[in-house]
Amino acid sequence: MKLIIGLGNPGKEYEMTRHNIGWMALDRLAKEWNIDVTKSKYRALYGEGTVKGEKVVLLKPMTYMNLSGESLSQAMQWYKPDLKDIVVLYDDMDIPLGKLRLRTKGSPGGHNGIKSLVQHLGTQEFNRVRMGIGRPHPGSDVIKHVLTNFRKEEVEDVENAVSKIGDVIECIIDQGFLIAMNRFN
Repeated sequence: MKLIIGLGNPGKEYEMTRHNIGWMALDRLAKEWNIDVTKSKYRALYGEGTVKGEKVVLLKPMTYMNLSGESLSQAMQWYKPDLKDIVVLYDDMDIPLGKLRLRTKGSPGGHNGIKSLVQHLGTQEFNRVRMGIGRPHPGSDVIKHVLTNFRKEEVEDVENAVSKIGDVIECIIDQGFLIAMNRFN
């Protein structure tokens, strides 16, 4: 069983913001795998399906980014996955726009959603797919940067990154996270 959580913020005003690229990726997975992510529980929207013979749960916390760990914690109490079977999709300013980086551990690096997950999981060792959103211009506000919509000229790079998520997660299911790291990093 794999529990895949996409980080983001609920609300129309956040739909296309940089901070919501994790949700965009999760929505792409739901579409590709025909999983309906509309059930409400665990302070989240979620859906269940089977991919490559493995049960998959897609989770979109409705807690806002800073409390994402509360939602994941509740889902984990129900599904009881091994920590190695959790995959977190989220935005990362330290990665160029449109690029992906897979990691098995690391500090939150100022990302409040990841801070919340670390707090609730009690560890920094969980699988993550960091999705590049690029840094703001020097002197620009970081919070404003992550909460603004992608510019027109950035949408193609975002779409390219999001379109790779299905291949990444299917590789994780088939061959494991370390092989996926080697293949997609």
